Amino acid sequence: MMESFPLFPPRASALAWQVDGLYFLLVGVSAFFVVLIFVLIFVFAVKYRRSVHPHPVQIEGSLPLELTWTLIPLGICMVFFAWGSLIYFQEARPPKGSMEIYAVGKQWMWKFQHETGQREIDQLHVPLGRDVKMIMSSQDVIHSFFVPAFRVKTDVLPGRFTETWFRPTKVGTYHLFCSQYCGTNHSQMIGQVIVMDPTAFQAWLSEADPSGSLPANGQQLFQQLGCASCHRSDAQGRGPNLAGVFGKPVLLDDGRTVIADENYIRESILNPGVKTVAGFKPIMPSFQGQVSEENLMALVAYIKSLAEPEQNGPAVSNSSKAQ
Repeated sequence: MMESFPLFPPRASALAWQVDGLYFLLVGVSAFFVVLIFVLIFVFAVKYRRSVHPHPVQIEGSLPLELTWTLIPLGICMVFFAWGSLIYFQEARPPKGSMEIYAVGKQWMWKFQHETGQREIDQLHVPLGRDVKMIMSSQDVIHSFFVPAFRVKTDVLPGRFTETWFRPTKVGTYHLFCSQYCGTNHSQMIGQVIVMDPTAFQAWLSEADPSGSLPANGQQLFQQLGCASCHRSDAQGRGPNLAGVFGKPVLLDDGRTVIADENYIRESILNPGVKTVAGFKPIMPSFQGQVSEENLMALVAYIKSLAEPEQNGPAVSNSSKAQ
């Protein structure tokens, strides 16, 4: 039905039906009250077209009536709130084990990189039925990752990472837009999300030319930037050992505790003096302007790989730069 109605894109993700359900409920309730109000206005205008009381008469209020038209709209609004909150929390919490894809918004294109190293511009290949977590940042201005068929729209901001996720439910090619005005050629910042059968997707991965996996590129950058001299696995390092730190609480020198997520790592690379780990001095230099968005994502992916048990061996015992 949705595909045959030109005003709406197809439903092609696991959460699309919930978003549509809430939307149509809002439209239906709004239409009902619009019709009710106009009908009542018409009826009262005809019925009371001649004044019954030529002089004003004090009319006392009715407590039951007041409670009725207060509690019924309140109940309806609470239904909207509860359903909307449920959808919001589902969209804000990517399932564990999701396939992670890093995205950079840039005037006026979308750049994607898979963890296995495949890079794409304005096209994103994903497998059918797999949870896909997008980790996104902007190279210049505010963009917005909008896939109407998936009912997902998330702002992509400069200076930080934002996330969204989806689970494709239909094979096909779907529009990708930037829904935030981002400059002169904003209308040309469009792309495609190509949902493939898992077998076809694996074939595409094997055919695409990988530029090295993100964690491997991050480890190479980690060595090139001299991070290994401070972030060591033994007690001799002048910076904290970050093996296994991702996703864990970190105690700072001011007594605060923060979670070592993607944005914490990013901030620690670009502005290391903002959050200094307890027991260490704020001696790390800033890499602001020296590391591109793609390199930041590679470093984040490398640190995240250190959190995996199989990666905690001697080969990757050195942590990245974040404090």
